[in-house]
Amino acid sequence: MRDGDTIVALSSGAVPSGVAVIRLSGPSAGPLLVTMLGDLPPPRVLKLTDIALAGDVLDRGLAAWFPAPHSFTGEDCAELQVHGSPAVVRALLRALTAHKGVRLAEAGEFTRRAFESGKLDLAEVEGLGDLIEAETEGQRKQAVARLSGHLSAQITSWRERLLDARAEIEAQLDFSDEGDVGELPKGFAQSLTALGEEIEAAIGTVGRGRIVREGLRVALAGPPNAGKSSLLNALAKSDVAIVTDEPGTTRDVREVAIDLGGQLAVLVDMAGLRDTESKAEAEGVRRAMTEIVQADLVLWLEAPDVPTVELPEVGGRVLWRIATKADLRPRWSSPGDALSARTGAGLDQFVKRLTDFAATQTAGEPALLSRERDLAALQAAAGATREAQQVLAQPELAAEALRRAAHALERLLGGMDADSVLDRLFSAFCIGK
Repeated sequence: MRDGDTIVALSSGAVPSGVAVIRLSGPSAGPLLVTMLGDLPPPRVLKLTDIALAGDVLDRGLAAWFPAPHSFTGEDCAELQVHGSPAVVRALLRALTAHKGVRLAEAGEFTRRAFESGKLDLAEVEGLGDLIEAETEGQRKQAVARLSGHLSAQITSWRERLLDARAEIEAQLDFSDEGDVGELPKGFAQSLTALGEEIEAAIGTVGRGRIVREGLRVALAGPPNAGKSSLLNALAKSDVAIVTDEPGTTRDVREVAIDLGGQLAVLVDMAGLRDTESKAEAEGVRRAMTEIVQADLVLWLEAPDVPTVELPEVGGRVLWRIATKADLRPRWSSPGDALSARTGAGLDQFVKRLTDFAATQTAGEPALLSRERDLAALQAAAGATREAQQVLAQPELAAEALRRAAHALERLLGGMDADSVLDRLFSAFCIGK
C-alpha cells in the first residue's frame, strides 16, 4: 500500500448490471465528491444527483459520504451507485484516477486499510473473507459469527486474564520487599487451571469449524467397478465422472462439492483399491489411500459383480459399508444399505442419512475456530499456560510462560507478526473489497 493515496474500485459485480457501486477511500474522497456533485451530501445519507466531471455529466445516480473515522476503512470514504453500464463505469474510473494521488485499488486493499486503522482485527477479516466465499447456510452463519467479533471477544478475554495473572506474578518479583505484596492470591492456581481448560475446550471445536468452512470430506472407496463414479454422478446430479465397465477407469482423485441441508460436503472419487502392475493405476491407489486417511467419512462401496477386497485401515474415521448396484441383485445386502445409482433405488434414503450425519458433525452454535492458524495459536497458548501452572514455584519462569501464552493469542488477532498472514489473506480478496 502507498500511504496517502486515495483508492477507487468497482465494488459490485461485473458489468453490465442493474447497478454498479464505485467506492473511494482516502484523503481525496471528499474533494472528489465535491468536484462531482458540487457539495458534500449529509454523512451516511444517499443523495440522488447528477454525477459530473470536467463539466461532463457521466450519469445520474446515488452518492453517499462517510467521513473518517466512521467508515468501513476508517478513512474518508465515498460510494457512487450508478447504472451498471460498462461505458459509465469506465468513464468514472478513468476520470477519477486522472487526479493526482488517486489510483485503482489492489486486491483486498479496502479491507486491509480497515485492519490497519483498527476497524477490524485479523480474525474478523478472515470472517469477512469466509463470508464472501460462503456457499452454504452453515458457512454463512459461521462466517457472520466470526466477522461479528464473537471470536475476537473471547480471545481478548482470555488474553486479559493471562495478563492479569502475569501481573500478579511480576508484582511478587518487582515488589517482593514491599509489605503489601505477599503470596499469590488464594485460588490463583485454580483460576489458571480453569483458563487452560477453557482454551483446551475451544481447541476441540476446531475440527467442527473446519468441516463447516471447508466441507465434510466424504471418500467414495472400494474395489474397482464398485460403483464409486456412478454414485458420485448420482449425488452430484451431473455426469462429472467417466463411467465404464472397464476396471481401473478412475486413476486420479476427483472432488465434487454438494450442499447437504445447508452444510457443504466434498465428495471424493478415487481409484479402486487393488493390486496392480500398472504404474499409473498404482499411483491412483496410493492417492486413494491418502484420501481415505484424510476423510471425515469413508463410504466403502461393495457390489455383487466385483471381487471383494479387504477393508482398508481408516485411522479412526467413520466408515459406512454401502451395497451398490442393487438393481443387479435385489436384497443382496441388508435392507437400508443397498442402493442403485442407475435406477435411483435407495438413493433418497441414503442422501437423507448422509445429510443427517453432516448435521451431527456441525450441530450447535457456529464454531468460531476453523483454521490451522487458529489451532496453532490456541495450542501454543494452552501449552504455555500449562507450563506456567507447573512452574508457579519459580515466578520468573511462570511469568515468561504467561507472556508467551498471551502473545500467541495476540497473534491470532493480528496484533503482531501478521504481515505474512495478511499478504496471503488479502491477495485472495476481490478488487473493491
